Order: sequence, then C-alpha cells, then structure tokens
Amino acid sequence: MANNTADHPPGNSVAEGNHEGDFGVTVMDLRDLMELRSGEAVAKIGDSYGDVQGICRRLKTSPIEGLSGNPVDLEKRHTAFGKNFIPPKKPKTFLQLVWEALQDVTLIILEIAAIISLGLSFYHPPEGDSEGCVQGEAGVTDEGEAQAGWIEGAAILFSVIIVVLVTAFNDWSKEKQFRGLQSRIEQEQKFTVIRKGQVIQIPVAEIVVGDIAQIKYGDLLPADGILIQGNDLKIDESSLTGESDHVRKSLEKDPMLLSGTHVMEGSGRMVVSAVGLNSQTGIIFTLLGAGESDEEKKVKKSKKQGPPENRNKAKTQDGIALEIQPLKSEEAAESEEKEEKEEAKPVKKVNVTKKEKSVLQGKLTRLAVQIGKAGLIMSAVTVIILILYFVIDTFGVQGRPWLTECTPIYIQYFVKFFIIGVTVLVVAVPEGLPLAVTISLAYSVKKMMKDNNLVRHLDACETMGNATAICSDKTGTLTMNRMTVVQAYIGDTHYKSVPEPDAIKPETLEILVNSIAINSAYTTKILPPEKEGGLPRHVGNKTECSLLGLVLELKRDYQPVRDEIPEEKLYKVYTFNSSRKSMSTVLKNANGGFRMYSKGASEIVLRKCSRILDAQGEPRIFKPKDRDEMVRKVIEPMACDGLRTICVAYRDFPAEAGEPNWDTENDILSDLTCIAVVGIEDPVRPEVPEAIAKCQRAGITVRMVTGDNINTARAIATKCGILLPGEDFLCLEGKEFNQQIRNDQGEVEQERLDKVWPKLRVLARSSPTDKHTLVKGIIDSTVGETRQVVAVTGDGTNDGPALKKADVGFAMGIAGTDVAKEASDIILTDDNFTSIVKAVMWGRNVYDSISKFLQFQLTVNVVAVIVAFTGACITQDSPLKAVQMLWVNLIMDTLASLALATEPPTESLLLRKPYGRNKPLISRTMMKNILGHAVYQLVIIFTLLFAGENFFDIDSGRNAPLHSPPSEHYTIVFNVFVMMQLFNEINARKIHGERNVFEGIYRNPIFCSVVLGTFALQIIIVQFGGKPFSCTALTIDQWLWCVFIGVGELLWGQLITAIPTHHLKFLKEAGHGITKEEIPEEELTEGADEIDHAEMELRRGQILWFRGLNRIQTQIKVVNAFRSSLYEGLENPESRSSIHSFMAHPEFVPLSEEEARIPSIEETGDEIDPLPGASSGAAGGGEPPAASSRSLESSI
Repeated sequence: MANNTADHPPGNSVAEGNHEGDFGVTVMDLRDLMELRSGEAVAKIGDSYGDVQGICRRLKTSPIEGLSGNPVDLEKRHTAFGKNFIPPKKPKTFLQLVWEALQDVTLIILEIAAIISLGLSFYHPPEGDSEGCVQGEAGVTDEGEAQAGWIEGAAILFSVIIVVLVTAFNDWSKEKQFRGLQSRIEQEQKFTVIRKGQVIQIPVAEIVVGDIAQIKYGDLLPADGILIQGNDLKIDESSLTGESDHVRKSLEKDPMLLSGTHVMEGSGRMVVSAVGLNSQTGIIFTLLGAGESDEEKKVKKSKKQGPPENRNKAKTQDGIALEIQPLKSEEAAESEEKEEKEEAKPVKKVNVTKKEKSVLQGKLTRLAVQIGKAGLIMSAVTVIILILYFVIDTFGVQGRPWLTECTPIYIQYFVKFFIIGVTVLVVAVPEGLPLAVTISLAYSVKKMMKDNNLVRHLDACETMGNATAICSDKTGTLTMNRMTVVQAYIGDTHYKSVPEPDAIKPETLEILVNSIAINSAYTTKILPPEKEGGLPRHVGNKTECSLLGLVLELKRDYQPVRDEIPEEKLYKVYTFNSSRKSMSTVLKNANGGFRMYSKGASEIVLRKCSRILDAQGEPRIFKPKDRDEMVRKVIEPMACDGLRTICVAYRDFPAEAGEPNWDTENDILSDLTCIAVVGIEDPVRPEVPEAIAKCQRAGITVRMVTGDNINTARAIATKCGILLPGEDFLCLEGKEFNQQIRNDQGEVEQERLDKVWPKLRVLARSSPTDKHTLVKGIIDSTVGETRQVVAVTGDGTNDGPALKKADVGFAMGIAGTDVAKEASDIILTDDNFTSIVKAVMWGRNVYDSISKFLQFQLTVNVVAVIVAFTGACITQDSPLKAVQMLWVNLIMDTLASLALATEPPTESLLLRKPYGRNKPLISRTMMKNILGHAVYQLVIIFTLLFAGENFFDIDSGRNAPLHSPPSEHYTIVFNVFVMMQLFNEINARKIHGERNVFEGIYRNPIFCSVVLGTFALQIIIVQFGGKPFSCTALTIDQWLWCVFIGVGELLWGQLITAIPTHHLKFLKEAGHGITKEEIPEEELTEGADEIDHAEMELRRGQILWFRGLNRIQTQIKVVNAFRSSLYEGLENPESRSSIHSFMAHPEFVPLSEEEARIPSIEETGDEIDPLPGASSGAAGGGEPPAASSRSLESSI
C-alpha cells in the first residue's frame, strides 16, 4: 500500500516529516491498522498499542474529554493526518461545454453550409461570361454589392457562435449551481464530537484524527475510527464489503468502524483514526481515481467489465443499495447534471436507480421527435422544390445550356437553397425545449431553497406537481416535535396534569427519577433557551427529552444521577429499535445483583409487568385483568386525547441467582415492576390544518403513517383535518392492515390492497415494511384512470425503502438520519408539512412554465416554417433570411425560455386537480391558441409579402437577384414578424384561457427585461443591421405600423379566448405520455414504463437531432450485470447464497424493478436463454407480470 502516498498532494509528504514526530503514530501505521478486521485488528491493537486507550494516548487525546479544540493543535493534526475531505472531480471547463454544444447536428450542417457559401462568394467567374448564366444576374451592377456576398456566410457563422456560447453558458451556470447546492448539503451535514468535555456538533469536514465522536442509530460514519465504548452496536457495512448482514461491533470482537457505513442499531463512542483520502472509503476513491481525471476512462472501462455479482451483494436488506460509484452511477447516462450534483461528496453516493425518466421528460422527448420529423420533411421538401424550380426554369423554360464557367454560380444558388432548407429545419426543431426545462427546473430549485426545500434530484421537483397522494409521518412533520408530558399515572392515581412532587411517595419518586435519568441516551439533554424567554432547547431524542422535562417539573435534576453513574458504568444496554419498541439499561449493584430500568410503548411494556408500585411505593401483584382495566381506564383515555403513552418500569435480579443470560431477551424483559405510565403530547403545528386543506382542494390525498397507537393517531388526524367528520375513512393498525392485504401464504396481493388503500387515511402502529408495502401498492395499483404519483415523508433509517420506492421522497432536514436523507429526493430543511405544499406549487408551476413556452414556441415554429416554405416555393427566396431566422430562433428559444420559464407560482395553482401522467402537454385550449395566432400571423405576413409594396408605397423585394441589397419590403416583413412574436409572448403567459394576460406581470422582472431587451435589440438590428441581417433602416411611420400590427396580437388573443374550446372538437391534443394500448403486446413488461417507447421510436427514427433532448438511459449494462449474476447463481450453487440473501427480503428489494428489465435485453440483439421457470412470463409476455415475478422467485 505504500505507493499510495503518491496520490496525495506533495505538500503533505513534506509536512509529514516535520509533524509526525509530534504524535506517537504515523498515517501509514493507522492506515495499515484500519485495513484489518475483527480478530486480527484486536490482536494488532494489543500487540502494538496495548489497547484502544494506548492509541488515544499516542494521538494525544482523552477518551472522556476529547480534544482541546485548540486551533494550533487542529492545524497540526490536519498537516499530519490530512483533512476530512475527498476532492470532487473537476467540473467541465467552459471550453469543453462549448465543444459539446457544437456537437449539435443542425449547427454542424449550418456551419458547413456557411463555409461553402463563404468559399464560393470569394470566387469570381471571368468577366463577361456570367451574364449568360442566369436571367436577372445582370441586375447586379454595383461592384460593392457583388463583393458583399461573403457577409451572409459570415453572419450565419457568427449567429452559430452566439447560439453555442449561450448554450454553453447555460450548462456552465447550471453546473455551478449544482456544485453550490452540493457544498451546501455538505456544510449542513454535522457530526457529534466531544471537545473539552463538551458534546458539540461540528461540520463533517472539520473532524480530525484523534477526535472522540459519538455515534448513534441512523448515523452515516464520516471517518474511520476505533470503538472506545459501545452499547449493542450494529453496523451496516454493505457499502464497503457488499455483505448485507449487519455487523456487531464490540471492544473484544471487532472495534473497527469504517467511513461510509451506517449505524443500524445502538450507540457508542469512537476515536477517529483516519479521515479524507486516508479513510477506507478515501482509499477506494484514490484507487478509482475520483480525484484524477486522467484515470477516468480506465475506470469507466473497468466499471463496465466489473464483476457483476458484487453489484447484487451491495443491495442491502433494506433495499438501500449503497455502492461506491464515484464516476458513473447507473443513471449517469440519463443526465450528467445529476451526477455532477452528487459526486462532489462521493462518500455519500447512494445509487438511487429511478426506474424511469420523469414524466415531463418522456412527454417532451416524444413531442420533440414528432416536431423534428415534421421539420425534417418540410426542409427537405423546401430544398427539393427550390432546386427543381431553378433547374426547370433555367434549363427547361429558358433553354440555356449548362456552361462550365457558370458552374460556380449555379453552385452558389444551390448553396443558397440549401441554407434556406437548413434554416427551415433550425426554426422547426425546438432545441429550446431542453433549455426551457433546465432553466425552469434550475430556477425553481433555487427558489425552493427559500421555501425550505433542498432538491437533490431535479426531476423530483416537477414530479411533485403531479402528486396525487402524500404519505406523511406524524411526529415532527404534522406535529411540532416538542414532546411534553401532560398526564401521568403514578401510585394508583391518574393525574390529568403533572403532579406536585410532594403528592408522590419519595421512594417512588427516587426510583422514577433514576429510571428516567439513567435509561435514556446520555446525549439527550435539555439545555437552557438560546434567547431570553424562549423555550428550553431539546437535544437528542424528543421522547426522552419529554421524560427529562418531567424530572425537571418534579423539581429534581437528572444530571447529578448521570454524573454519579457515567456511561462506562452501564453494565448492558438494550437500545431502542423499531422491533423492540422499548429500551432497557442494566446496572450492577454493589452486592453483585443487577437492576434493569426499562421504558417503552405502554401496551408492550405493560404486558411484561407482573407488579406495579402502589400509593405507598410498595410493589403489588399486577394481573392480566388489572392490566386490561388499566388500559381501559388510563391508557385509552390518554390516547383519545392524542397523547402517546410511555410506561416506565424496572426489575431487580438478586445476587443469589447468579448472572442471567443477557442474550435471552424475552426472559430478561419479563416480570417487570411498573413505576408509572405517562402521557406525552406532541402538539399539532398551527399551520398544518390549513396546508392539508389546501392539498385536499388540489386533489391530493394525505395519509398519515405513524408508529403511534391508533387512538392517538386518530385524534391527531382529526385535529389536522386528515379525517373529516361524517366521511367513511379507514383507520387501521399495522397488524390489521397486513391481515387484510396478505393471502394465506402471507404474500401481499394487489387485488386485496386495491380494496384497502383508496379509503385508508391513517395507518397506525406501522412498521417500516408496512410503509413500503403501502407505497408500492398505491404506485402499482391500476384502480382509477391514471397511475397514482406518491410522495412520502420519512426521517428514520427504516424509512429508506419507502422513500426510495416513492415517486418523490421527502427527508427531514433536522430530525432525519443520514440514511433517510440519502434515499430521498427532496430534503425539508424545516421539517414542516407546509413546505411540501410549497413543493407541489413549484412542481405544478414547472409544468405550466413548460406549457407556456411550448405554446409560444410552436406558434412561431408553425408560422416561420410555413412562411419560409411557401415563400421559397413561390418567390424562389425565403422572405426570412437565414440570419434573421437564427435571430428569431434565438428570441424564441433562449430568451423566451428564460422569460416564460421563470414565472413565479401563484396560489391559484393549488385550486385545480393534478394533471396526471397521461395528460397531454398541449391541451385543447393551447392548441386553439397556437393555431389561432398562427392564422393571424400568416394572414398578415402573406398580405405584406404579396401586397405590402402597394400598401407602404415602396419597391417590391420579390425575385431579387442573388447578391442584391436588402429591400425595405422584406425588412418590414421581418420586423412585423418579430413584433408579433413579442406581443404573442405576453399572450403565452396564460394557458388556461384566462382573459387578463398582464396579471402579475410585474412580479416577474425577468420577463419584463427580456421583452424590453428583445425590443431594443430589434430596433438596433433593423436600423443598423444592414447587409449581414439583410435589413435596411425604416422610417418612423413604418415602425409605428409594425408595432400597431404587433399590438393586434393582444386584441386577437382576446378574440380567440372568447371562442369556447368545447365546440372545437376537431382540435387534437399533442404531447401525450404513451398509453398502454399503443404498446405492442410483446413489449409489455412490468417495469417498461411509457418513456422507453419514445426512446425506441427515437432509435427507429435514427434522428440525431435530439441528442441534447433525450439523454437516453443506457441501462442495458446494468441489466447484463444483473442477469449474468442470476445465471451464475443458477449454475453454480456456491454463489447462490449471495443471491439468496439478495432475494430473501422481497418486501425490501423491489423485485419487480429488477427483473422487469431482463426482457429488455432482447432489444439489443443479445440472444439470451430465458430463465428456467420464468421463461414464459418474462420473455413471452404470456402470463401477467405479477405471476412471472413469483415464478422467478421460486426458480431461484
């Protein structure tokens, strides 16, 4: 491994010589140590350092107090051991982006045409011969004009450069935004360390070697370390080893903790031993060359050929597939920018394989393909007609011979025709579409930051606008997550508010205070308020904070108890997890006996109690019938008030009986003595009921999924307005839910689920698996016209699978664990439900912005193409010249996408139902607007073209010879055309047929500046553009007429709005998603979503133009890998175990996503033998997909 030092910046190695002497251990020693596992590591620590304390001494740190935090000391550690930072891959330079923008095929064709035109304009045929070539050529008398032939070619080249620079600049700023976003996510990631004996949170990048870090359930470890003290610690190391079983960590067996792994259970403290590039994850990155771009290509190759079976192992049981993939994730082909966004902190890379592109991208790809085909046909026809007309006219009608000296002139004509054809194509192809989507999304993402939504995946923002269902957590999202004890049952008395300390027997009080103080994470504290008169700050687990608050209200203090019994003295800790639903701590007494304190959900802990402390503080027998009575008289009334009930209990193990076997958890957690039952309230956030009402108005169903009991859940749901009085909704507990949806074999059946979910509003006492089942069930359901789009909120590690399965996963920024954030699409930085409503509003706004842009763009497209086409066919020359077309293209595409894509959202967006996945992009109303305005514009333009010279009393510009000077006539045509577009841009601001198109125009300064800016530029182009733009200066009268005709657009718009759409049955909608009926039978596989078909159409059409648009996902590589490992599993039983563990948890690994891709390999032409047992279903489409997935499971 020694050669790896070469990968570090040389500065370090120089510094190492000076500073390593300060510490009793070097970087390399620690690196070698961290490469060992379990027993070997323990032996090595024993041999070289004595014990972990010995390592701490050499690193000059105290296991209890931590580092001093002195800046000089921290700097020394940085120099000796490196910083906790892995440098991201270099971003693309501006020149690389320019080069990519130049790859656009239309632009290449234009460049070639322009260069040919330039070359030919410099060729002058011998004098005197040219007159005989073409009729009308003799009209060019002015020598200067003939010389100016090069201008058009140069101008085209210049406009191409402008377009390229604009595109490249957009990409560059987009990338810069993502880098900023990424670094913001990183700065927000903090970790708990001990410095100077104080527990503080510092940014992950500031952790140094020698820090003492506190780790707990749900953490993602930010650096390598060695365990100092741990309780019941289990780590998921699948991200590094690929083994999906959780690894138990303890001082005796395996104290090595690695960066990038997840704490799945328990808590503890570790001393940091390696950071940044020296940590295990960092070393892997160095090998992969994440920091170096020159190795990139090698890595890509090795990545493709990499051993497929590891991919599967890395899928953990939770379905959270963590793979170290710094360079290309499986979806990288889909969009580079997502990758840019996520790779800056490669340690945290989670492979979120979204099954499909977003709905919007699918529709746009499809629409663009259709428009492109039409444009291609139009431009080809234009060129053919022009050439035929010219040839027939010149050689047929006029009967001229083809003279060799005339060839260059003929070629010049042909090139001119070709350029016209290409310009028609350029105008027809809406290359502004991807730009508009990008601008709109990037703008929304930026603004959503202000609304407390941190978007991690761009398309989530737009998917959110289609959401039809939200499955929300209760705690912290709908409620304030400030738990307080409001009722208690102590010593046979039910207190409706917290009792006075003297009302309770001192013995009972003593035991209660000790139980609460000791049996809770020592990281949980109540600190004094930050501001005067504020509320005390709750740090750590909120439920535990409420119990500590109870201790303080009883005029006692928990800190002295903790000081007397520090964490080291705790004999054994059973930490809280979702299956136990309780937490217990064991202490060893002086006499050799043990005492265990327990707390947990009251219905679970009470079942294990056989005694209860009475009013005298003495234990008395507690029978099942007493328990039922207590549930009826105490717990249910508390729950009906919306309280969460917690039972606090203890148990003594006498010394005579010897030490019990702590691993038999069920025997240990029995025979308890109940001390008290408390009711904890978590008040509903005041703004939530209104937000939920907004969702319901907007056609979004809100469901509450919580771990609380059903009465509490029902009470809170009623307060929030999820349950409305007088409606028949279901409130189920997890157990009952599972009974209703599973068949006798315990498998989930979609038909049964379909009976339950439409009415289900509250799912209580649910496990993470239930949440995942519910989300998957709603998404896969075929009830109703459209597929449901589901958003899910989650904060715990166990919510990972549900967050990942959902269309949009929201993680909590404050309460959320790293695992949850990793699996999510959007992070709510304030944990508040109202932010989700804002996300819906922004999502719908994105969709509307794209539609506005389309409405504007397609009007221009239709008009420009028809004008160029007919003009060319009738007058031999397009009325709009190539350069003018490119300018029109620029305003249409780039500037209009800026103007229309940045409209701010309004509340009115929440008054309509979601569009659904199959709603066309272009509705009937929009089609009416597009065609209506096109009619107006075409009538005006053709009138001007064929009768304009009489109207304005100027010379006609038709049938001008090849290099004639620009005419006023054609300048007016061009100017009127642009004016109409400008005023139509204002019309395009409304797409649902609203009358007032100016409404809220001042709220969008970008729109105003773009429109005014375009107007100013147009004046400059017309007045001073001259030959390059084929314009001559116009008089003030002519200008006023042009503007007047433009304003006519607004009046005409009002007229169109007055026509009721429902009478225009003949108008077709466009830009649908693909419906199932259109797909040929054999292509129907479970996972094949609508979008892949747009892409197959693309492949069939072989249209290169849309490279920028479709970014087709090449997922076949992944499928190949998955498939080959499946076969290995079937052929050689040795590797079967890894597949088995991968398949053994059907509820976590969404199988359907995986195997649904298997058939799609056939499209690539690879012949594969279908899997035995799954052949008929997967390959032939013969049996329903659900059945094939079962047969696949059985075959494995």
